Amino acid sequence: MQLFIKSLNKKRKVQQEQKSVRDLKIGEKGVICCLTDPEMSLKLLEMGCIPGEEVKLNSRAPLGDPITIIVNDYTLSLRLDEAATIKLKA
Repeated sequence: MQLFIKSLNKKRKVQQEQKSVRDLKIGEKGVICCLTDPEMSLKLLEMGCIPGEEVKLNSRAPLGDPITIIVNDYTLSLRLDEAATIKLKA
């Protein structure tokens, strides 16, 4: 049982440390690893946010939210909470 709990805690720690699109700086790029929100995933997949694709942070609104990203030569506007669900490869 303790081994199972340690494994869960380790997975949670890795997920918390994993960088998301929200954490990118303007002009910075990353490769999409996975999508964490099941409800938001379908919307993001339809917009081209597919694991393995490169994503670049294009701009931020003056108050920080929303942001624009470039995926597959498309410019998408996302809220920060949506961007936080797009995890990047380390």
